[in-house]
Amino acid sequence: MTVEKEFIRRNMPTANCHASTVLPLDDGSVIAAWFGGSKEGNDDVDIFYSVRNEDGFQPPKQISAGANLPHWNPVLFRHNDGRISLFFKVGKKIPKWKTYRCISEDGGLTFSQPEELVPGDRSGGRGPVKNKCIRLSGGRILAPASAENRGWNCFVDISDDDGMTFRKSGIIKAGPCFPLTNKANGYSPNRIPMIQPTLWESEPGKVHMFTRTSLGRIYRSDSDDSGETWCEAYPTELPNNNSGIDAVFTPDGLLYLVSNPVGENWGERSPLTLQVSSDNGRSFTTAAILEEEKKDSEFSYPAIVYKDGFLHITYTWERLNIVYARIKIKRS
Repeated sequence: MTVEKEFIRRNMPTANCHASTVLPLDDGSVIAAWFGGSKEGNDDVDIFYSVRNEDGFQPPKQISAGANLPHWNPVLFRHNDGRISLFFKVGKKIPKWKTYRCISEDGGLTFSQPEELVPGDRSGGRGPVKNKCIRLSGGRILAPASAENRGWNCFVDISDDDGMTFRKSGIIKAGPCFPLTNKANGYSPNRIPMIQPTLWESEPGKVHMFTRTSLGRIYRSDSDDSGETWCEAYPTELPNNNSGIDAVFTPDGLLYLVSNPVGENWGERSPLTLQVSSDNGRSFTTAAILEEEKKDSEFSYPAIVYKDGFLHITYTWERLNIVYARIKIKRS
């Protein structure tokens, strides 16, 4: 498996950057977005985006929903009519995040003025929290969501109008399934802390999620009714360092997962690997090592999308840059 990699920019417009999202388009261009500023959580952190064409990634442009407010976790989504939504969070404190959305009608070259996705919502953020929305075989859009205002809780936001409006599912339940040594991040005897899910549909109406946790492993939940209801989340054998993950299900029935396979809460964010499963996420093998292990390095918060026989991946490189990787795989 050949991995083609490049920095989005050799000289980024800010000292610090993180939490990227990627969207390949029909014309061969690719859009990437991330947040950047002096440091994560500082008031000067805004959203940046760049379009890659035949000349490479173009100079980044900046989006802001307001001055002196930290911006977080952009997520790109293409609507059926070709418009592109860019979702992101705004707020000084994560439990009080608001979700904003701006729209592009020209392939990501320009975006509209940001507006609140759910006006008046103060639940800590609606819509996608980090990872991409998915379009189900029946047309429904699911946004992988989570909130951190009363512990760490995952849910999905459901849209039946192509991602323009959303209604919130119930919180995904997760009881303790093995002895716990870490009770941080909102743990209670009947609730395991989970955030930032990633979603895939394996068969029509059958949807699954992997979640980030503080328990040293990825958890999973499944839905048989297109995301309306979900089973109690359960632990997998996949290690998790309490950092971001992302997965994508390809037309040939393979599930690809990008993560730091480190089974320690707040463990090293290195190495960063691409793993593949042929049995719907029950077992995985390593397909590629995107970044080699190096102590105290950070290669994190990946995003992965499939299009036309290629995997498109972005991730944080030492908080100094964003890497874009493209991998050709077998096409169905």
